[in-house]
Amino acid sequence: MLDPVPLAVVGELFPNGVSRYAVGGFLVGLGTVLIYVGTGIPAGASTFLESTLSYVSGQSRFRQYVDSRDWRVVFTAGIILGGLLFAATVQSGLLSSGLYEAGSTGELYDIGGVTLWLTEVQPWRLFVGGLFVGIGTRIGKGCTSGHGVCGVGSASKTSIVGVVTFLLVAIATAQIVAATGVTP
Repeated sequence: MLDPVPLAVVGELFPNGVSRYAVGGFLVGLGTVLIYVGTGIPAGASTFLESTLSYVSGQSRFRQYVDSRDWRVVFTAGIILGGLLFAATVQSGLLSSGLYEAGSTGELYDIGGVTLWLTEVQPWRLFVGGLFVGIGTRIGKGCTSGHGVCGVGSASKTSIVGVVTFLLVAIATAQIVAATGVTP
């Protein structure tokens, strides 16, 4: 018999269940393994900009990723296209899933018989958030995909410290934002 107290805690932390997170974690892990087996390079999205700039710049900072820039472009395009595909199919309700209720985040719009999904977050906040994430990943010498999935998975002390720092700052920021009543 399972103790009901830990189950109640899990239920409170994950009110929509853990299955969507388990599926997402499995897919991220699978992608990470495929990239590592295929390239021998740990997956990470933060070097995308520098590797992409190597197509148009001769500066040494950008040239260090020339050998891996092609797969990094594909990797990043996959992240963007995957998000767009999810929004156009599952979030809009075109496809149903037991893991996600259509329209539970953002707003649904019917345009010419096609249901589209749009986030409730204001565009300027998305832009400013993106700038902070980009600056933070450069200062932190990596991102959550590189440090959190690959670095922690390989027991890198630097990555473990980085991930603990990411989490503490994210939790503190979320608490401050919630306390001030800021909404999307």
